[in-house]
Order: sequence, then C-alpha cells, then structure tokens
Amino acid sequence: MNMVVSKPSESLNIVIVGHVDHGKSTLLGRLYADTGSLPDGKLEKVQAICRQQGKEFEYAFLFDAFLEEQEQGITIDTARTFFIWKGRQFIIIDAPGHKEFLKNMISGAARAEAAILLIDALEGVKEQSKKHGYLLSLLGVRQFAVVVNKMDLIGYRQDVFNGIEKEYREFLGQFKAAPTHFIPVSAKLGDNIANRSEAMSWYTGPTVLDTLSLFKKEAARSEQPLRLPVQDVYKFDARRIITGRITAGRVKVGDHLVFSPSNKRANVKSVEAFNIEPQPMMGEAGQSIGITLDEQIFVERGEIASHQEQLPSVSTAFRANVFWLGKRALEKGRKYLLRVATKEVDCEVAAIHRIIDTMDLAQQQGSNTVGKNQVAELTVRTKMPLAFDLSSSFEATGRFVLVDEYDIAGGGIITELVRDEQEFLREEARRRDFAWVKGEVGIEDRAKQYGHRAAVVLFTGGRHTGKSFLARKLEGRLVADGRHAYLLDGENLRRGLDADLSEEERGQTAEMARRYGEVARVLIDTGLIVVSTTNPFGLAYRDAVQPIRTLVHPAPVIAVHMCKTDEELPPNTDVVLSGPMDVDLAVKRVMDELKRRGVLAEAIGSKPTFQYSI
Repeated sequence: MNMVVSKPSESLNIVIVGHVDHGKSTLLGRLYADTGSLPDGKLEKVQAICRQQGKEFEYAFLFDAFLEEQEQGITIDTARTFFIWKGRQFIIIDAPGHKEFLKNMISGAARAEAAILLIDALEGVKEQSKKHGYLLSLLGVRQFAVVVNKMDLIGYRQDVFNGIEKEYREFLGQFKAAPTHFIPVSAKLGDNIANRSEAMSWYTGPTVLDTLSLFKKEAARSEQPLRLPVQDVYKFDARRIITGRITAGRVKVGDHLVFSPSNKRANVKSVEAFNIEPQPMMGEAGQSIGITLDEQIFVERGEIASHQEQLPSVSTAFRANVFWLGKRALEKGRKYLLRVATKEVDCEVAAIHRIIDTMDLAQQQGSNTVGKNQVAELTVRTKMPLAFDLSSSFEATGRFVLVDEYDIAGGGIITELVRDEQEFLREEARRRDFAWVKGEVGIEDRAKQYGHRAAVVLFTGGRHTGKSFLARKLEGRLVADGRHAYLLDGENLRRGLDADLSEEERGQTAEMARRYGEVARVLIDTGLIVVSTTNPFGLAYRDAVQPIRTLVHPAPVIAVHMCKTDEELPPNTDVVLSGPMDVDLAVKRVMDELKRRGVLAEAIGSKPTFQYSI
C-alpha cells in the first residue's frame, strides 16, 4: 500500500553513478517502492507479470516500469525521476554511462547537488568505480556518499566492507574528495535502504534514505550573496541605467554596490523594470532589471555588481575543468576568447595538467593539446583581470565557454583561484579604492569637461629605442589638440619619491613600480592622460608593466612597445613600433589607438561621445 505524502518543502538534485551491473536499477526501484512513490497498483502488477512469466521478481523491474509510466507525462523525461521522503523531493538524475553523465553535467542541463556512487561488494573497487569517483571530483560534485551493494553475496562480512572503504577513501583522497558516508547495503533484500539491517548489526551509520536526508540543500539563489553581471548601460534623458540579470542574491534601493574588477562603488538610487508600475524597490535572483546609481561612475559590460562584504574573486588566472568540443584541438599557449557571464576577455591556456578521454576515461599527462570530446584540467590565464567565482559557489559566474575563431569550442567550470603575481597589489588597490575620499567633481564630469577620458600611455622597450623622445612628442600633440596630458618621467620619481630606496630595492623593481603606479593613479583621478616610459626600470620593464596596470585599473594602460629588431613582445602590448620610423606617423598610430579604445572622444554636435573600452 502506498504511503500518503505531503507536498515537499524543497527539492534536491541527486545523480546516481555506478556500473550497470552494480545494482543501480535495483537500488532505485527499492527507493521508489520503500518511499511509496510508485503509481497505485504498479508493484502488484509487476509482481504478477513476473509470476506469469516464471521470473523471480526484481526491484530493477519496478524502476523500468516507473520510467515507462513517466514517459507518458509531459513534465519529467526518462533521465529524471523523483520520489518524496520526509518532506523533501529527490530528483534523480540517472547516469547510465560516463559519456551521458559528462554530457548532462557539463552542459548544466541537470545540475547535481549531491551524488550516490555505487560499488559492487563482490567485485570490490574496480577501475570503473575509480573513474566515476574521479568524474564526480572533476565536475565539482563534492557532496556524495558511497553505497556498497550486494553485501548479501559476501555473507555481510564487515572485513570486506572495511577493506573496500579503506581502499576507496585512499583513492578519493588523491584529489581531495571525501564521501559523507560509506553504507553497506543489499538493494535486492532491502538491507540499510529504508530500514536498518539486522544482518549487519556491526554497521551503526545512517541508511541510504537517511543519508539522502542529511545532504544539504544549497541556499536558494535569492538568499545567496548578490551577483549582478552588467549586461549593458543605457542612457535615457539624464539617467544612466545599468541593466543585467541577477544571477544570485537581491539588490534594493539604497544598497552600496561594488563593481568588480574595477572596484568602482556607488549606491542604488532606483530599481527599474520594464512596463511595471509602480517601479519596484528591489530585484532578486532570476529577474532582469535595471538600476540607476547616485553618482555617474563609468561601468561597462562584463563587470559584476556585488555587496562589499562578499565580493567575487579577481585574478588573471584560475584553474578549471574544460570539456572540449572544438574541431581543432585546444592548444597550450594558443589565444582564445573566454566568456564568463557577460564578460569577454582574451585568454590562453597556461598549463594542461591532466586529460581524460570521455569515451574510455583514459588519462594522460604531459600533453600540450586537448582533443575533441576530452576533458582536461587546465590553468587559464587572461589578458586582463577578471571577476569570477568558483562554480561550487556560484553557477553563472563560475562557468565559462571558450571561443575559437568565432565558434564556441569548449565549456568549463572554475575550480580554483590561482593567485597571480599581482594578487598583493590588487588587494592593496582594492582596499585603497574602497577608502578613497572623493571630491565633488566625478570622473564623468571631468571627461565631459576635458573631452577625453583618463588613461596611461606607457612606452616600453630596451635602451636607446627612442621611448622618451616619442613620449614627449605625444604629450605635445595631445596638448596642442586641447587635451589635458602630462608627461610622468620616472627619473623625477627616482630623485624624489624613490630617494629613500636602497640600490637593492631599486633593483627588485616591485616597490618602485608600486610607487610609480600610485602616483599615476592620483593623476588618473584628476582626469589626465598620463604619458610615460619604463626607463626607470631598465631591462626589468617587463616586470613593471603589469603592476602599473593593476594599480591604475580600471583606467586603460595603452602599452606601446618600441624595438629595433624582432623580439618577443611583452604581454598585452597594444601598439608595436619597430625600426626607423616617421615620428608624426608613430604619434598618429598611438592617437588612433586612443580613439579606438574610447579615450579620445568623437565629437557629435557640441558634446563629446565616448565608446570606452578597457
């Protein structure tokens, strides 16, 4: 007789992983039967069919019959079924094989919050069990239990169970995966499924159903910290409306927001919604909204709005698991376009740690390429600082795609923040920006008054390449055109601000670059175009450029590299000038780059118009 169940208060997505011969269908059939989740009369009907055909009744038949019954519905497909237990609905994502499992999990179509991994007690820990455990870790499913099935076939021996648990825990520990419980069961006989087994009195842990009840439900997205990726910025009359879809948390009028990675801050003046009157005072996860701010800060597409207490990570590097679908193999060192939420940024694969073939789950190391239908553990490095989260905490801002020549060629999840060499400076700059005392004149006011935005033009290159000469010519051209520009010569800082540094400290570059960047940041705040060179750093200029970018961010740093012969360019170079050159033509190339990046406004009527790109 079926149980009467009340409407569940919450649901939990569970994926069941295990070899087809390990009793997965039997376990599922038993779960549906013991929780009263089968349609009326289904159990009796299947038992009667078995008697007519002279077969021994199997609970696996119940699961097959349940799927057949649900095929007639319109809300649940055959890969997703459910049952209810103790006020919670468990949605089962059946993974009939590793290839389908990967496809479902990577695409995010059926995101598992927890998992049950099945092992055959008679066979023990086989290669397939290891592969499935590794896949759970690879895909970020950290909450799972191991069910050791068919204990009746080994006489319910505790020593065999303990051996399986010890061996499997040691294997999972290699990649820091820790099951919540190991449960000895006989799905066929019902031992430790819904009720504790008398045949295994030595086991004192929870049953399978109790374990499912112990799995923690992730907080509703509206209850999570705020994540609002900026989709676009629209101007209506005097208002600037920042739009986007809230992927987590809530935002309301009066909230103090931080936009990452730029660290710009402002308070929410209004929440805007299309065709709704009166306008709402709050928006929450899942809603597409617009907001206006109490001051006109410049925010661009791809930044992530959050509350200051719970910020996303910011770095130029992260570790990830990537599923590659591209026609051409993914290559270490090759340039790709990376998309996280609404942000697009150039990137490259800095390291390929491990590759798994989804056809046979064979692993390989030491390769510089990843082929189609392979999964790889990678370190990705981006051209510019990127705001993101770990996928285990935030789905929308922890997943990404890689674009190879206009085609989406791979998708992945971010598993770990890689603290790059600029981490200390970035945190220092963030703390500084949060405490920055602002005047009455904002950055937008200065841009409108001056007819240009603030920026740094940084000339790099070796000695005797003409950096200082061209920097002076550029400053003169900008001022002649009515721009507010200033030549920041590092030699002046060496003799003044850096006079207290020892020769050893000057040779290490880091502190000189930090001080240099802080001076540039102050000048940027005044709205100037700062023209400078890396002369003070000598041949260590490659180590100085990124710290300067970090400290003056979000204002753009246009890097102009000057070289006499073919050489490896510094990372993120924007303009390359080589060999004998016409000075006027060289200055024009830099000016064209300033226009392309939206630093110099294009005049429309009497008002300057910017298309600002960092």
